[in-house]
Amino acid sequence: MPKAKLDAIDQRIIGELQADARLSNVELADRVGLSPSPCLRRVKRLEQEGIIQGYRAVLNRDGVGLGFSAFLAIKIEGHANEHAVAFEDTVCAMPEVLACHLVSGDSDYLLEVVTADLEHYRQFLVERLLNLPIVREVKSNIAIQTRKAAAALPLTHAP
Repeated sequence: MPKAKLDAIDQRIIGELQADARLSNVELADRVGLSPSPCLRRVKRLEQEGIIQGYRAVLNRDGVGLGFSAFLAIKIEGHANEHAVAFEDTVCAMPEVLACHLVSGDSDYLLEVVTADLEHYRQFLVERLLNLPIVREVKSNIAIQTRKAAAALPLTHAP
C-alpha cells in the first residue's frame, strides 16, 4: 500500500483527532486553521483513504475489570500460508486479543492479551489458545505495570 501524502493541515487534523476524537467539526476546524467546510472535506477524504479507520473511547483497563495484560510469543507448526491465515483469523476474533503481529526472530507471532485476572488468563491460554492445532509453543510475558498504552501515533515523520 503506497504511503499517503499528508500535508501539514492533514497532520494537524489527525493529531487533534487522536488527542480528542469527540471534537466537533467546528472546534476541529478552528484548531487547525480552516473553515468548517474544507475541514470536513479533509476529514471525509482521510476516512475514505483509510488513514482514519475509526473512532473509539479509550478505556481504563482496571476500571472495566480487565487489568491483567500479557504479551505472548507464539511459534506455529509449519508455515503454510493457509494455516497461518486461519490462525490469524482465529486469534483476531478472540476478544481478549488486542493486537496480533507477525514478527521476525524466535517467534512467529506476538499477541497482546487482556483478561480480568490470572485465572481468566489461564483459561484463555489452556482452553482456547493451546487447543489450536497449529500452535507449537507459547511464551508468556506478564505485564507488571503499564506506563503507556493506546498512545497516539507520532506524526513527525511525515514530510
